[in-house]
Amino acid sequence: MTNESTINKLIEMRLTAMADAFRIQLNDNALNSLSFEERLGLLVDVEYTSRKNNRFHRLIRLAKFDQPHASIAYLNYTSSRLLNKNQINKIATCDYITNRHNVIIMGATGAGKSYLACALGMEACKRLYSVKYIRLPELLSELAIARGEGNFKKVFNQYKKAQLLIIDEWMLVSLTENEARDTFEVIHARHKRTSTIFCSQFSPVGWHKKIGEDTIADAILDRIVHDSYDIEIHNKPGQNDYSMREEYGIKNQ
Repeated sequence: MTNESTINKLIEMRLTAMADAFRIQLNDNALNSLSFEERLGLLVDVEYTSRKNNRFHRLIRLAKFDQPHASIAYLNYTSSRLLNKNQINKIATCDYITNRHNVIIMGATGAGKSYLACALGMEACKRLYSVKYIRLPELLSELAIARGEGNFKKVFNQYKKAQLLIIDEWMLVSLTENEARDTFEVIHARHKRTSTIFCSQFSPVGWHKKIGEDTIADAILDRIVHDSYDIEIHNKPGQNDYSMREEYGIKNQ
């Protein structure tokens, strides 16, 4: 068997990174001193890293982040924001996903909730967890349309199975009865099975009124508040709130 034949078979098996690495080995005399096992190990490492990177980028694409550039490394920890860096770094390890817990991010409009949620989502993608980002109004609209088109279960399962679901604009507006029921079904299906990040301008106390029907509201809150880490983004007492959109807007560039 010729080397070219081996390369073609690797490509046919979609081991393209290994094929490229094998070509490099053939032309690098410095590698001749390595044992067969060592050279094979190098080839496997290249293919493994390539596949892992490809999966990482695919997970980012499928997540549909609102802010795909978000990064834990670039979070704004100015003293006025009262962000707990140790807490965020601990959550960024994604242990909460392993343990199937949730995260509630609270703050005023423009506080940077979406950025932080997307940054945590990026950390989850790095660890090869499946992630989906969506605004609550869009989620409820998708479910309503899917029900009308007869593919509710298919769409519902996308949000049920994601290892991390990020729901932005959580309880920003009051829900209809049907929306409250759909919200409950999503939360119930994910409870103790997967993890969810909720981004809200309101604390859980304020969600009850937005949900409406008392029994459904109690059931939703019971499945969230007792099993979630809370992150609050707010200013020091006596200081005016300011928007991260203003901070990083075009006028401040």
